[in-house]
Amino acid sequence: MSDDPYKTLGVSKTASQEEIKKAYRKLAKSLHPDLHPDDPGKQSEFQAVAAAYDVLGDPEKRRRFDAGEIDAQGQERPENQFYHHYAGQNAGARYDRGRGPGFGQGFGTGGDEDLSDLFSELFGQHARRADGARDFHARGPDLRYHLEVDFLDAALGARRAITMPDGKSIEISVPAGVRDGQTLRLKGKGAQGIGQGPAGDALVSISVKPHPVFSREGDDIEIELPITFDEAVLGAKVDVPTISGPVSMTIPRGASSGQRLRLKGKGIRRGKTAGDQMVRLKIVLPKEMDETMKALAERWRDAASFDPRADLRRKT
Repeated sequence: MSDDPYKTLGVSKTASQEEIKKAYRKLAKSLHPDLHPDDPGKQSEFQAVAAAYDVLGDPEKRRRFDAGEIDAQGQERPENQFYHHYAGQNAGARYDRGRGPGFGQGFGTGGDEDLSDLFSELFGQHARRADGARDFHARGPDLRYHLEVDFLDAALGARRAITMPDGKSIEISVPAGVRDGQTLRLKGKGAQGIGQGPAGDALVSISVKPHPVFSREGDDIEIELPITFDEAVLGAKVDVPTISGPVSMTIPRGASSGQRLRLKGKGIRRGKTAGDQMVRLKIVLPKEMDETMKALAERWRDAASFDPRADLRRKT
């Protein structure tokens, strides 16, 4: 894995968070283990890209990496751990990269044994073994994944499988109403910890595919409904598709294209509340007019004085 997550993602150090996100998504799609099941090299690249995004995708982690406080794996650098451990304990404390930690005239004069004990304390999260020695334990890093789901699965909820870098598949629950770009956290499904440290988490970034009929605005669903000339003039009861199945809706007499009707509670459901479905009417005429329809239109034109553009002329 590269020591520079910027190089791993192929972005500059001045890249915006959105540019970093786009670069990660592009690489994650092309390197996903599902596309290369028998290629350990691609799986290793996929894991490296996920680890790089774990650092740069989080603005605070990115700031700390740029400042040299954490490394490319998101782990605290030893010298930074030393600083935080002793900061404020002694006004005369100093740190010299060449000689190591020191207080006043020097530190660690007791020999290598003293230094060994010191660094055992500095790294924290240690457990003393029966022989008195200390082991290093640390939480494993988080791993990032990308999952593309259908519009209706995102709206209604579903269960989907994702492939881990080691080739194993885990099933996740996609909650109803999940949004495009939202990240799901799977506790303990990330990289293994060091020693007895717990595993990290899996962070699954969701992309929602567009639907040919439905679109989403907040928790409301929107749809354009074609209606005939006679349904617009006389009114009618028609079946309207919703994300939970077709429902009957009344078209009022004299309906116009662009008029919006509301189906209460037929949008995205969250617990006990749900959004609505907004139905935008569109009058559609047949491609080929028969003689009856032409004659009807001509009689209406001769008798009617209606001008749909009168209001437009007044405003201009």
